Amino acid sequence: MTRWSSEHLVAAARRTGVTDPALLEALRVVRRSAFVPPEYADAANEDRPVPIPHGQVTTQPSLSAGMIEALRLTGTERVLEIGTGYGYQTALLSRLAGLVTSVERWPDLAARARENLAAEDVTNVEVVVGDGTEGAADSAPYEAVLVSAAYPEVPPPLVEQMRPGGRLVQPIGPGGAEEVTVFRRTPEGLDAGRPVLPARFVRLRGHFGYM
Repeated sequence: MTRWSSEHLVAAARRTGVTDPALLEALRVVRRSAFVPPEYADAANEDRPVPIPHGQVTTQPSLSAGMIEALRLTGTERVLEIGTGYGYQTALLSRLAGLVTSVERWPDLAARARENLAAEDVTNVEVVVGDGTEGAADSAPYEAVLVSAAYPEVPPPLVEQMRPGGRLVQPIGPGGAEEVTVFRRTPEGLDAGRPVLPARFVRLRGHFGYM
């Protein structure tokens, strides 16, 4: 039996400054216990990362919420997510966007995420296996991009696959000590906005990231 209800995650997100009612409701209704390894299901409503295979961890729910809120989604956007993991953040995005394309580096994680999302009746998500730093050109252009791994720069393909006026959120740094930053796509490229919050993320791996 889980130690807390999802209201614990809602409260944690509020403490970090999240106010979007639709996002808070998504935290309330999406069962995180369905998106973590079985041995962590009892602690799923704790606001902390959870280990998953390949030395990866899930993003802390309140941190995911802060990053998602920075995208300012209205419910109709096509969203690109880099780093699916077990699919919890993907499920949150699915309730706030029109369509989510999520890129996962590891085939077994992608398969697990697909199973988890299908079991929770999430239908507006496509999980693809690939190099996240190269994006997912087949489903572009995107109005929003969320990168769940750290690198000092935004990979150029992600910029190219965005619509003008779109927003991108990424942890900017070497991995382990970052500033989550929101960017806006302009006709000239990316316009860096304010840091959203400090964080610790795994490194972004791929052709336009860490090799």
